[in-house]
Amino acid sequence: MSDTAAAPTVRPAAADPACDVAHGRADVPASTRTLVAVFASPVARFLLRYAGDAGYRPVLLEPDAGHVGGPGAAGGPAPDGLTTVASLAGLADEATDVVVCDHHRPELGPMLREIARVHRPIGLNIGSRTPAEIALATMAGLIADRNGRPGGFHF
Repeated sequence: MSDTAAAPTVRPAAADPACDVAHGRADVPASTRTLVAVFASPVARFLLRYAGDAGYRPVLLEPDAGHVGGPGAAGGPAPDGLTTVASLAGLADEATDVVVCDHHRPELGPMLREIARVHRPIGLNIGSRTPAEIALATMAGLIADRNGRPGGFHF
């Protein structure tokens, strides 16, 4: 008798398009989604950076030119070259996710009137505390929702 066991048979893995994308063997699928961060804030800055990396078209909505990074009524470039707007006009549709990034602003009420569907709280419950963690949890929730997965908005 032999002390060695037979070598296991290795079968090729079934084709997995997500795996191919993750390993750089396939292109990232094009996305038509837009993510609007309402109000300039540290959370908005991280959120929009992550959104661009995740295939969203990132947009900053800042209606008050007095806030740092906001475009004011005329629109214009924001920090990091983000697209900026002063209202949701033309953006509030089925292909747009809107995230309020400062709940202490008096303009919040008028901003929410243009939104058809509201989730609160938003994101994954990971105990976020810093702006980067809050943005990461929010993006995870939005991606789960975009992909029809339950990980997003259930606590």
